[in-house]
Amino acid sequence: MLSIGAVERDTGLSKDLLRVWERRYAFPKPARDAHGERIYAPEQVEKLRLIRRLMDRGLRPGKLIACPIEELQAMSKGAHGGADPVVATPELAALLGLLRSHAVEQLRGALGQAAARQGLANFVVGTVAPLNQLVGDAWMRGEIEVFEEHLYSEVLQVVLRQAIAGLPRIGETPRVLLTTLPGETHGLGLLMAEAMLTLESARCVSLGVQTPVRDIARAAASQRSQVVALSFSASFPAGQIAAGLVELREQLPDEVEIWAGGSAAGLDRRSAAAVRIIHSLEALHAEVGGWRDRHSGLLGSA
Repeated sequence: MLSIGAVERDTGLSKDLLRVWERRYAFPKPARDAHGERIYAPEQVEKLRLIRRLMDRGLRPGKLIACPIEELQAMSKGAHGGADPVVATPELAALLGLLRSHAVEQLRGALGQAAARQGLANFVVGTVAPLNQLVGDAWMRGEIEVFEEHLYSEVLQVVLRQAIAGLPRIGETPRVLLTTLPGETHGLGLLMAEAMLTLESARCVSLGVQTPVRDIARAAASQRSQVVALSFSASFPAGQIAAGLVELREQLPDEVEIWAGGSAAGLDRRSAAAVRIIHSLEALHAEVGGWRDRHSGLLGSA
């Protein structure tokens, strides 16, 4: 039996989301330990893992939760929701092989060489994005373990941070504050966005994940941020996206833009006024250019 904290770490589903599903869908169905705390049976945790990965492929949790685990396992072998299946090129297959063999240093070196050879933008879009999906698919099929996925995430974060740190600082605008709302534990998308924005000569400050809305507003004021950029994964509850964006919009000055992106289905609905929805990493180039066009008078007088 696993505690709710252990389930959160193993599945990537937040404690708040697990409680919401418990109330809304009567799943999962935790028992209670001697202290009254929630504990979860292994078979429930396995179903939650499958649900999370199928959500990452664009499927809705309400439908998935109603399915027996055998059906979820069958779906996981070929379903990609709205996403196109990723073809494992020889280079991607080699990187995945290094992860499976636990060759951490070799994996870090190979990713670093790929970043240097391809250039950071091509590396993020052409290598990191499809490799993330391949790792997720392998995890969903039981071909890699949770600790191996965590290893991959940590190695990739080191490589991306080193690549970002090595970029020349040319411009100062827009000043972008990057973070996620409470309950959003996925940080790779945030780091990938930071890489793309830095390449566009934006000045980026990242708070990492799960920052309370009030603290986001305070940080934006202290950094004189002109844009607050938020990342939402597919497992983040759609209803909480709207509420969080509305609350943040109310606490920020009107001139500070909010950009929201990621794979969460709830982003397709215009959840809050004056929030710009970014549909892909490649779109950040046009978004930064659009921001500069909208603020050309301000930039000219600076």
